[in-house]
Amino acid sequence: MIPDRRRGFTLIELLVVIAIIAVLIALLLPAVQAAREAARRMQCVNNLKQIGLASHNYESTNGSFQPSNIMKEGAYPTVAWTNNWSALAKSLPFAEGGAVFNAMNFTVKDSQPSNTTICGLLINMFACPSDPNTRAFNDGGTVFGATNYGPNDGDWYVFSWPDTPSSRIGSGGGMPSRGAFAVNQARSIAQFVDGTSNTILFSEVKAFQPRIKCSSLFSSITSPDASSFPGPTDPLPAQYASCGVPDNKFHSRWSNGGVYHTGFTTAWPPNKSTMTNVPAGTVFTFPGPSSSGPIDTDIISANENDGGPTYAAFTSRSYHSGGVNTLFADGSVKFIKSSVSGMTWRALGTIAGGEVISADAY
Repeated sequence: MIPDRRRGFTLIELLVVIAIIAVLIALLLPAVQAAREAARRMQCVNNLKQIGLASHNYESTNGSFQPSNIMKEGAYPTVAWTNNWSALAKSLPFAEGGAVFNAMNFTVKDSQPSNTTICGLLINMFACPSDPNTRAFNDGGTVFGATNYGPNDGDWYVFSWPDTPSSRIGSGGGMPSRGAFAVNQARSIAQFVDGTSNTILFSEVKAFQPRIKCSSLFSSITSPDASSFPGPTDPLPAQYASCGVPDNKFHSRWSNGGVYHTGFTTAWPPNKSTMTNVPAGTVFTFPGPSSSGPIDTDIISANENDGGPTYAAFTSRSYHSGGVNTLFADGSVKFIKSSVSGMTWRALGTIAGGEVISADAY
């Protein structure tokens, strides 16, 4: 009688099986990750479509789109924000956000105690699932919810007080904000003479994007429609390197109408890298970049309180590979590649610039 032999795996067979499994994982994992990112990107597109629908419902009801911010003459020291609520906040009752909207106290700013609870909410419609930093955060005892979508506040010029040609930089004054949204201005669809299909309404921004307040950078600018403005492909001006340490708590308040919290400008094309060095030992308080060395930053002058204009380069950015989702004034959402021509991107940001844009330019 032949004894039974217990059949088993040899070491070589086991290693072969493990190797096969590893190869399958290596092949399937990128596909799974790509599928998950595709789903996140579709959710992002849906968010922008909801924002677009809400904005158009607002326009139909009120005869114009939402102003990006409200400012008046007053304290600190020459002007004061009286109703700093964002275009996003004003859109909520038109996107099934009536309960949140009704809980806001619009007679005071979003940072006042009566608003701290409601403004600390993270609104799903304002959050791109691909951004790992979209969250609520505590800013000195006040909690705010971040955002990933910003209204088009123009190219360079944002605001000055008073907003007249004589108050803007240059002997003849510059052009007012040319974007779909502006401070103290509510624009109707009739003003979009470039065509709603050729004008950006909202685009993506990264939550907790670092920025630098850099008045010296703009000291050489004579007019927002002059050649003194850095072009979209120009190297950064020399003053940029001496503007100080960036702060990284911006695009972090969906309730606030400041361009640094909910807006963007078309000064530079999507995902344009504007690097500056952070001194060694710098520790940021909020989520986002937290190490020294080169980091990508936005810039703003914020000179209206000193009697001068505010210029800003707040770039549309995203965590999607290769570009950003962008909402146009006709309600369509398009994926704009980071490689788009800077001049085309600026042209898409104006409501009445008169530029001729080819359909295959973006």
